[in-house]
Amino acid sequence: MLTADFDRLGLKTGDRVLDLGCGFGRHAFEVARRGAGVVAVDPGEEELVTASATFAAMAQAGQIAASTPVSLLRGDGLHLPFGDQAFDRVVCSEVLEHIAEDERAIAELSRVLRLGGTMAVTVPRFGPEWVNWLISDEYHETPGGHVRIYRRSALEAKLTRAGLRVTGHAHVHGLHSPYWWLKCLVGVANDKHLAVRVYHRFLVWDIMKRPALTRWLERCLSPLMGKSLVLYATKEAS
Repeated sequence: MLTADFDRLGLKTGDRVLDLGCGFGRHAFEVARRGAGVVAVDPGEEELVTASATFAAMAQAGQIAASTPVSLLRGDGLHLPFGDQAFDRVVCSEVLEHIAEDERAIAELSRVLRLGGTMAVTVPRFGPEWVNWLISDEYHETPGGHVRIYRRSALEAKLTRAGLRVTGHAHVHGLHSPYWWLKCLVGVANDKHLAVRVYHRFLVWDIMKRPALTRWLERCLSPLMGKSLVLYATKEAS
């Protein structure tokens, strides 16, 4: 399940892409499938081990070319070990809400993006996220959890201060907001609750099968209550 739209990002074969906070690799996998090189960075060792194994399986199955550059690196967004303008594209998905010094991280992302390069930044959308915080303290008070709720205007201003021009936005994952509201109601860690298990199975089925009805529901619901806000930006000369 992708949050960023790579067509809108302008991804091309041969591009060099940074995926900050790659998690288990969902965006990094798609970058490699499209023939672009990717450097996937995450602070979690378990996430990187799993992503590495998936990349190996994809290469063995012929889903990515053996020549496609893929690197996985343990690190964080405040100290990126790359030179200035090292990447053509940057993806930072569902990361900034976890970082106390978010403007410092945004400045680092801007630094490593080349002039004319593009960036996709995604964070939880204000409305659905506010409902989660209202229902459950556990949702946002866990170690490593969310430290803020973004309004689009505030995030756009932070990107602009870092030398980026915001070119557009989108709201996505409309079917996922009710799932998180439900988890907040029954207990964020209570994955055994019947309603949570049923809804999770529904989401997995939707991701795997992508039937026309749920794709239509997703398009209708996302502008109203999409779980994630996506901002697209370009780095311009100062």
